[in-house]
Amino acid sequence: MNMKRILLKLSGESLMGNDHYGIDYTAVYHYACEIRSAVQLGIQVGVVIGGGNIFRGMKGAHIGFDRRQGDHMGMLATMINSMALQSVLEEINIPVKILSALAIDGMCEKIYFKKAEEYLKNHVVIFAAGTGNPFFTTDSAAALRAVEIKADLLIKGTRVDGVYTADPEKDQTAVKYTELTYDEAYTKNLNILDLTAFTLCKENRMPIYVYNANKEGNLVKVLSGEHIGTIIK
Repeated sequence: MNMKRILLKLSGESLMGNDHYGIDYTAVYHYACEIRSAVQLGIQVGVVIGGGNIFRGMKGAHIGFDRRQGDHMGMLATMINSMALQSVLEEINIPVKILSALAIDGMCEKIYFKKAEEYLKNHVVIFAAGTGNPFFTTDSAAALRAVEIKADLLIKGTRVDGVYTADPEKDQTAVKYTELTYDEAYTKNLNILDLTAFTLCKENRMPIYVYNANKEGNLVKVLSGEHIGTIIK
């Protein structure tokens, strides 16, 4: 793959490590080092992190919170995760900026695609607070930011090594796909991104790569053209 710029989507749960809640420093350090390895290849890196390790709006609605309020709480959770990643990236000497869909004076700047493209020349850019609107997931935010910054690839980091016919952690007969078209992924009802995010990628011809983000060195392998995951295009 000949790439200049990527958008990396990580789940909030990935920052928990072996814990069941919150942020584990070792997990954040792992992802920071993976991002550093991409930067050292000369790749411009944008990042979107979910907030499910702290609060998920949809789940909150199931326990009594108003979904709209819950989603805004989730946006703030992504801000906490973004600041954690920012801190560790700075610790390992990687310049980083946070751009947020919500204005938070003194902590970050408001997202604007021209500003993001300028910062990406010399910084990792973390996009926080989702889309800034309730009812949209961080998958949708990742797709939106990838399109906005004209990324060459949207990379979704998971704990499995690609897209399967079924959940490989539950079904040992599940078969891995190495490549799919958007239409194939939609027809097979594969859970890659939420439908809004997936449609945005399809309409803007944004390729999606799904890989195991927990294994050290995997991001460099993806960027170097090794077929270790699943490409959707």
